[in-house]
Amino acid sequence: MLHHDLIARLPAPLVHEILEHLRKQQKPSYAVAMQTLAAQKKFRPVFVERKAPVERHAWMQRELGRAQNEALSANILSVWLTGAQQPLLVAFLDHLGIAHDGKGSIEDLPACPEREKHDAAIGALFEKFPAAHVQAYLHTFQAGDPSAWPGLGEILEQDARFKL
Repeated sequence: MLHHDLIARLPAPLVHEILEHLRKQQKPSYAVAMQTLAAQKKFRPVFVERKAPVERHAWMQRELGRAQNEALSANILSVWLTGAQQPLLVAFLDHLGIAHDGKGSIEDLPACPEREKHDAAIGALFEKFPAAHVQAYLHTFQAGDPSAWPGLGEILEQDARFKL
């Protein structure tokens, strides 16, 4: 699943949460996203800005769900995850025993962990974090390089908890 597909399939309240995080905490990223999407539709940005946030974000979700917005969707998900969801990223890497910078970022992606390690790490995430956040994170992680961790890809396809 690509990033734009993920944005299109995520529940609207979660996408609203993601975009609200950007709007409040990452204003330049939010402005670029809104301006880019408005320009694609030949709208003036002020036309989009005047909409109530829930309505604006529903429109943005539809637009971000288009293939042409893959890079923008990937950026939005990345900014949200590394900003608002650092504890989730850290917990996942810690459960897998992967060294990181303390904020959930790694230099080099190691080889795909064994299925048992994945299962234990995923189970721990679902116990500690909202299911929608876990789904969004692991789908985003896998979309970054689907061939890097094929075992995770299998889990995302087979495990009912990851159906969007």
